[in-house]
Amino acid sequence: MLLELDGRPVALRQVVAMAGGPATITLSDGVRVRLAAARAVVERYLADGAVPVYGLNTGLGGNLAYRLKPEEIQSFQEQMIVGRCIGMGEPLPEILCRAVLVCRIVGLAQGGSGLSPAVVDLLIAILAAGVTPVIPSRGSIGAGDLGLVAHLGAVVIGRGQAWVDGRIVPGGEALHAAGLTPATLGAKDGLGLLNASPVATAHGALTLAALEDLLLQAAATAALSMEGYAANPVIFEARLSVTRPAGGQVAAATLFRALLADGALLDPGAARAIQDALSFRTLAPIFGVAFDALRRAAREVGIELNGAVDNPLVLADEGEILSTANFHTPAIALAFDALAIALTHLAAAGVQRIQKLMAPHLSQLPKYLSPIGGASTGFNSLQKTASALYGEIRLKATPASLDAVPVSDIVEDHAPQTLLTIAKLAEQIALFRMLVAIEAMVATQAVDLRGLAPLGAGSALVHAAVRAVVPPLKADRETGPDAMKVAAALTPALAAALRPLAEASGCLF
Repeated sequence: MLLELDGRPVALRQVVAMAGGPATITLSDGVRVRLAAARAVVERYLADGAVPVYGLNTGLGGNLAYRLKPEEIQSFQEQMIVGRCIGMGEPLPEILCRAVLVCRIVGLAQGGSGLSPAVVDLLIAILAAGVTPVIPSRGSIGAGDLGLVAHLGAVVIGRGQAWVDGRIVPGGEALHAAGLTPATLGAKDGLGLLNASPVATAHGALTLAALEDLLLQAAATAALSMEGYAANPVIFEARLSVTRPAGGQVAAATLFRALLADGALLDPGAARAIQDALSFRTLAPIFGVAFDALRRAAREVGIELNGAVDNPLVLADEGEILSTANFHTPAIALAFDALAIALTHLAAAGVQRIQKLMAPHLSQLPKYLSPIGGASTGFNSLQKTASALYGEIRLKATPASLDAVPVSDIVEDHAPQTLLTIAKLAEQIALFRMLVAIEAMVATQAVDLRGLAPLGAGSALVHAAVRAVVPPLKADRETGPDAMKVAAALTPALAAALRPLAEASGCLF
């Protein structure tokens, strides 16, 4: 992958693509001019020395009042990195750590840090060489990711750890093997490397991309449930959704019309009733708000990716360095908390559809969708797994963006816990994937028993994906392992096949 940074915004999916494998970033001449101008401002403030500038000639956090002596300024850069390697726990996945490196380079290209251009070039060289700093998973409270990004900075100065060819090795060894020399940091370079939120940005980008794929598959699965239940598709008529265009409802109704297009459910008389249970009837409103929340979260992460988030911030055009709160990320944290709640609404409705498809007095299909009847459990016992998954999904909807404990002599007395909101949503997505797999398997069995054909343009893709890994249920068998096979079949390839049906809807970010 090749990405040229030339002042134009970088898309979240570009970050995802760059994180997936070998990647090269280049800087346009205009960006290099901007970096040089910003660095010149830093050098001018340093030479003057009369004005206290946070992290340039002062200590950090609770040590703000300490004025660095001229002879301390350069050694302080490495000192601040080493002393702030506070991360604990298992490392973040290698793909995520690579995305962090990409996001920090994109952020530095804005010029707000005043970082020495040679250090930016080293970061770019580290990425191109396939050296990926190892970053622990815990240690950020959302007031910037400084304590985690320090582990990236440690590799830049030849310390820390890095992935090379799938192995974790000392950072200095990784640089040497790649033919790179550790950086000699100048004034403000340490803080310029660290004081931003690239871990939250990278984790957010990868999580949102995965969720968008899964939401497409969940919507197509719900459309398949509509067909298995012979529910009334009139609920998706454009004339109805536009009369109250709330929270993404119009876009979601458009999506469902595309997913059901060319299917027999749209034929006159195919629906069994004029009105169905709310878990079917409210698909457009509940998927609408979920896609709406997805787009809102993507907008906030995109702002963070392409913004000048440094503190202090170098304003090259004005020749000033000013303290900011641009490192603070409550907009992302609140967006991810809202997204977790929206996903819980989808999960609750999905469990209800699963149960109703198995109830003969509601679906007019064989009990538990078992074609042999009698004492057969069919899919009935799988309702317990669906309920357990919903309970855990609901638990992870508990907001995490609440105030953290004040730290650093209570100077840093507010934090949005942004990384926790993102990590929690990523865990919720894994659970939701299993629940969607159960619904997909149940809906596929229901469609087969009802004999409805043809299926819609999108629901047919889910049906085919299920039947590629799981045969129809006849005699009782192990349905849990079957559902895990279906969960594994909910792949990016399936999402990519569904994407053309969704692009005109306005649901995607």
